[in-house]
Amino acid sequence: MKRFRLWLREMTLTQQLLAIIVLFITIFVFFLLVFLSPQIDEFSRTEMYRLLHSSQENLIYYLNTNTDQVPSLESSDDLSVTQILYTAGDDSFVYIAGTPITEELKTDMISHMDDEFTGTRDFEYPPDTEGRSTGSEVLYCITMLRNDRYLISVMSNDIPIQFRKSLTNTIVNLNVMVVFVLFLLLLAWVSTLILPLGQIKNYITRIKNDEPASLTISRRDEIGEVAEALVDMERQLSLQSREKEEMIQNISHDLKTPIATIKSYGESIKDGIYPYDTLEKSVDVIIEHANRLEKKVHSLILLNKMGYLLDECPEGDTLDMNRIIDMVMLSLKVVRPEIRFETEIDPGIKFHGEEEPWRITVENLIENALRYARTTIRITLHERELCVINDGPPIGEDVIDTLFRPYEKGQDGKFGLGLSIVHKVCTTYGYKVDAENLAAGVSFRIWKEGGRKESRRKKNSAGSVGKNTRRKKKK
Repeated sequence: MKRFRLWLREMTLTQQLLAIIVLFITIFVFFLLVFLSPQIDEFSRTEMYRLLHSSQENLIYYLNTNTDQVPSLESSDDLSVTQILYTAGDDSFVYIAGTPITEELKTDMISHMDDEFTGTRDFEYPPDTEGRSTGSEVLYCITMLRNDRYLISVMSNDIPIQFRKSLTNTIVNLNVMVVFVLFLLLLAWVSTLILPLGQIKNYITRIKNDEPASLTISRRDEIGEVAEALVDMERQLSLQSREKEEMIQNISHDLKTPIATIKSYGESIKDGIYPYDTLEKSVDVIIEHANRLEKKVHSLILLNKMGYLLDECPEGDTLDMNRIIDMVMLSLKVVRPEIRFETEIDPGIKFHGEEEPWRITVENLIENALRYARTTIRITLHERELCVINDGPPIGEDVIDTLFRPYEKGQDGKFGLGLSIVHKVCTTYGYKVDAENLAAGVSFRIWKEGGRKESRRKKNSAGSVGKNTRRKKKK
């Protein structure tokens, strides 16, 4: 069985089609020999007896009416049936139509007439003792008439054989035509499968070889869906490849400047020259660029870590977001003491996910708001929704759609990694994130289906940052 499955898997579609046709023909031949052939024999025998009975109808009426006359049918065109009048009193056989019969057949007929019977009875010679056709029997029927006479109708043995052959040939030819039509239909159907599959194979090969490739398959079935998925996958892979190339270029550019500064300042100090007036100021510049490098490396490590982030948390919302926001605000509000924080936070709000990724997410959103805010940052937290709003300048329309991609920097942005980390965390835990320009400021919103996204959108777009709202606290 295992070898058969392996053999079947190695077959092409054309080979599978041919195997199906051969299997169908084999089943049909088996069915013809085992089941259909006996049925054909039985049907042909029944039809022959029906023909014999039909040939006797007019003769029975005539002979019963004219008991002293014997009709002559020798001029009849249909001589396939031999009609015989047998008189039991004088044991005589009188031929009405047809050809003479053998003495053995007469003896067999007389043996049946000894039995008392009425009406019409069917017989065959020689008798079929095994219950099946011998292929050379003579069929005849005997009808009892008046005055101890019998009408015997005999059909020659070649008529049933010819009828069976004709019927069998008709059935076989019909089935051969059906098989041939099915074969053509299956061949056409398989061809419609092979052609697009070949196009898909060539498309994948060209992509693998990094060659220009296009795939156009106008189908709405599963093959069409696979083709669309492959085209979309290739588009996404190309996009990711371009993003990686841009990321490498951006990383190289961002690392190049601080490394060059640290190197040049270090060589100058080694030579006894202080590029920034004094030794302490020159060393401070080196430390500043080293810190910048450290943050850059930290962001890259964090972005790579979030790239492998998986949602392995139990189902449901279990993380206390009120505590996360309080911790982040406590550590970041000293960055720009002149900025006023306003909060509108519902108690007991929980999000789905782990604490560390969400803490980093909130840190990045608030750090981004601190970078652009003029006077106020407002944080709102409701069921399945978190908003961080600042009263800074609006985001350019050409940037807002790509803001959450790696290395997409806004005006005065640093590394372009923070918001991409936010996007990764949100999508991993089933949330959505977007940025929106308000009447006076910018809103970054994290939300989930079933939250207050639409109502909050209308409220935030109608109001301005810094306006007092209910449950608002100043920090």
